[in-house]
Amino acid sequence: MWCRNGRRRSWRADDLENNPGRGDRLHSHQEPPTSEIELRLSELRQCLPYLIGSVVASSDGLLIASDLPESIEPTGIAALAAAQLSLSLTFVATTHGADLHEVVIDSGAGHVVVYSAGPTAMLTVVTAADAVLGRVHLEARPVAGAIADLLAPSVGSTETVMTGAGFALSSNGSRSNVPKTY
Repeated sequence: MWCRNGRRRSWRADDLENNPGRGDRLHSHQEPPTSEIELRLSELRQCLPYLIGSVVASSDGLLIASDLPESIEPTGIAALAAAQLSLSLTFVATTHGADLHEVVIDSGAGHVVVYSAGPTAMLTVVTAADAVLGRVHLEARPVAGAIADLLAPSVGSTETVMTGAGFALSSNGSRSNVPKTY
């Protein structure tokens, strides 16, 4: 398995011993692109040291696919990520009037990064404190783009999608001039 930084990631026996149950199961609710999304999440796990897990969810918080340890509830992470993305989108739109691409939460225990994956989905990555945030971005941003491409056929080319914050997004992820409706 080759990672974006050009290095080959090999599995170590202590990866599974130190993190039992980590990534043993991939959860999903959609049929068509889910297996490809799960493959992307699995590849991300192989490329990122200190990755705890990842989740792909719709912008309204519905779980699409997950690669989390059994101790973390994927539907809860999907809902929390959607709430965080919605709040952050409102904040950025109010202050900068621009689109939001990612949200980074840095704590003493690790990082949570929510990446936009097109106009209707997001990739959430949870890492341990020892993870290098630059490396996380290097590996996860292209995965978010690939997930957006996998989910793109489900959104029409001229269709707009309302996010939780009430902003209309076109299928390419940019804000349109459609007024807010409540």
